[in-house]
Amino acid sequence: MTFEELFFDLVYAFAVTQLSHLLLHHQTTQGAIQALILWFAVWLGWQYTCWITNWFDPERPAVRGLLFGITLLALLLAAALPEAFGERGMLFGVTYAVMQVGRTVFALCAVGADHPLAANFRRMMVWVGAAALFWIAGGLAGEGPRPWLWACGVACEYISPMFGFPVPGLGRSRTSEWTVEGAHMAERCQAFVLVALGETVIMTGDTLAENGVWSAPVILAFLTAFVTSLATWWLYFGTSGKDGSAAIRHSGDPGRMAAYFHYIHVILIAGIIVMAVGSDLVLAHPHGPARPVPAAIMAAGPVIFLLGSLLYKRVVYGCIAPSHLTAIAALVAGYPLVIHMDVLDAGMTMTAIMLLAGFWESRILRHFPAAGA
Repeated sequence: MTFEELFFDLVYAFAVTQLSHLLLHHQTTQGAIQALILWFAVWLGWQYTCWITNWFDPERPAVRGLLFGITLLALLLAAALPEAFGERGMLFGVTYAVMQVGRTVFALCAVGADHPLAANFRRMMVWVGAAALFWIAGGLAGEGPRPWLWACGVACEYISPMFGFPVPGLGRSRTSEWTVEGAHMAERCQAFVLVALGETVIMTGDTLAENGVWSAPVILAFLTAFVTSLATWWLYFGTSGKDGSAAIRHSGDPGRMAAYFHYIHVILIAGIIVMAVGSDLVLAHPHGPARPVPAAIMAAGPVIFLLGSLLYKRVVYGCIAPSHLTAIAALVAGYPLVIHMDVLDAGMTMTAIMLLAGFWESRILRHFPAAGA
């Protein structure tokens, strides 16, 4: 992983913060759907760039220039996130389309017509071009049809790689043809997890700083939010994070394994984003009752993250983690009880479940080899 890529990742720390604040201020079904669509846009922009830096050296001047250009577009995209479904919809849609199409055009020009990856980039160009039409159309359309059009754009770019970017007359790609450097792909995903965790720490500190009275419940809520971030780190990095690169490197089909990583990490990081919102709710109103909607957000974050972690460990180790299944079941089953608690008590309960899952998992995976290792 290079300094150019780390610089690129800085923009996504801002994007994750924007998404967290969007969900925090729109605690409705519509707000959740909008945040989900925008999260996929953020993730796909990052993911496709990650594959480009796997295939092209980001320290080469031309590739570095591409990466910095995408960084600028991503920053503009992140700044437009809060009003993407409002007055900045056109700006968001066009910026995203230019980023995705421009990156693919660069790749096509860079590899040349006879390169083994050229056919794959041609197929990719068809799909990102189709997605671009939906993103631009969504920007032009009113707020009613915009979510539907942008959801179609997401589907074009997220689902098409599952089937090898199939195009009539051009065929489809096979993951065995995708040259992948295992350590690089795993490190890039791990870097985004760290970016998202960093955002949760920033939100925790920022919310505490803005709180006028640092009473005992507020300090306890602060500690709960921090321990939640720590438990999340433990469940990912403390138990299996280092085994990811080995799983890709020793796989019989590294391209497929790397694709699995990207499909799974969109779930993992979404869970971290929602957990950041939940921690903010605990810090902002530790004395208040855990009403149904805030309680659902507080429970949804850990459930989404544990589901992603469950799938991640299934790919890395080839087994199902009972600790995660048990923790998910406890969080879901405990929701009817949580809504009758104070926010602080509810937050502490969910944090305890995360910690227990991490302790259980670390005991199980202490000597468990990565799949294919």
